[in-house]
Amino acid sequence: MSMPTELYHLVAFIIALVVVWWSTPIINEFGRRKGLVDNPKNDANNRKMHQRPMVRLGGVSIFAGTVIALLLVWIFGGFGWLPPNKEWEIWGVTMGGVAFFLIGLADDLYDLSPMTRLLLQTVVASAAWGVGVRIDFLSVPFASLIQIGVFSLPITVIWLVGMANAINWIDGLDGLAAGGCGISAVVMMILALFMEQPAAALIAAALAGAALGFLRYNFNPAQIFMGDGGAYFMGFTLAGVGVIGLVKVATVATVAVTAVLLPFVVLAVPILDMSMVIISRISQGKSPFIADKRHLHHRLIQAGISHRLTVLFIYALTLWVGSIALGLSNIPSGWGFAIAATVLLGYVGWQAWRKRREVRDLHDN
Repeated sequence: MSMPTELYHLVAFIIALVVVWWSTPIINEFGRRKGLVDNPKNDANNRKMHQRPMVRLGGVSIFAGTVIALLLVWIFGGFGWLPPNKEWEIWGVTMGGVAFFLIGLADDLYDLSPMTRLLLQTVVASAAWGVGVRIDFLSVPFASLIQIGVFSLPITVIWLVGMANAINWIDGLDGLAAGGCGISAVVMMILALFMEQPAAALIAAALAGAALGFLRYNFNPAQIFMGDGGAYFMGFTLAGVGVIGLVKVATVATVAVTAVLLPFVVLAVPILDMSMVIISRISQGKSPFIADKRHLHHRLIQAGISHRLTVLFIYALTLWVGSIALGLSNIPSGWGFAIAATVLLGYVGWQAWRKRREVRDLHDN
């Protein structure tokens, strides 16, 4: 029985959300019984924000929800008939996400070294490039697309590996990574549908349902963390969808140059956060892999803004850059949505500033 394309995306979203709602408490209980927790007392850098041991296997439910939703939709014909090259791209993103999840899960359980994680991630990203998940063009502002040739492999690997780690790095407050990725996945889904890439949009829909469903247990005060497994999985999947759903269609899209830029705009918050942290660490002669409190969410907390308001501000910032991507893609009402998102960001920013002012006044008195 066939259904309208949009209905398949809604079904994928709902299935992923329900699976996460059902499985997360089970995983949480299992982790507590086995002692698989993140203990803040073991934090040598004093950067962890939680005060009690927390199970960090929530990424298992995010992974399971996304994959189960995609498998069920695939069984019932939701992906339709894909040409061989497109089918390989979808499998490249899906199986690459599985591999990145397993790398993160191994790190959650056995604490892999940074270089081991990076090596494994590079191998997986290279394999994804080999099956078609690749960036072949870059755009020059106010100019045309340029083909990057032999640089396609390193640029694609940097993008896929970099985004997986960028999402992992922003996972420092309750609900921050899950909510931010959920918002970005919804925007990616809309953009992919507009670019007539329904298969890529299905992956984004399933990921959005899993990420936003996880917020039921992960929003402040969190009951469980996603861990590296969940963060790596979501980061790689978002990056992969950006490539096959947006960048790969740039040569045929009416907004070709803009299409190449869209994934970078949608994911601008984690990209800029990671870039600034790396630059800051290197400029001070420190390793970019050593954790500290230089991230945006750390700085907002240190400024006196509450945990929840910090998360809500970064949500609004993520929605704002996503709305700009909608406007740049010429989606009907895209710029109208961007204006609404700007108003929302301004309001949340004003609330954050007011809270910071109150804290400073209280401290001065």
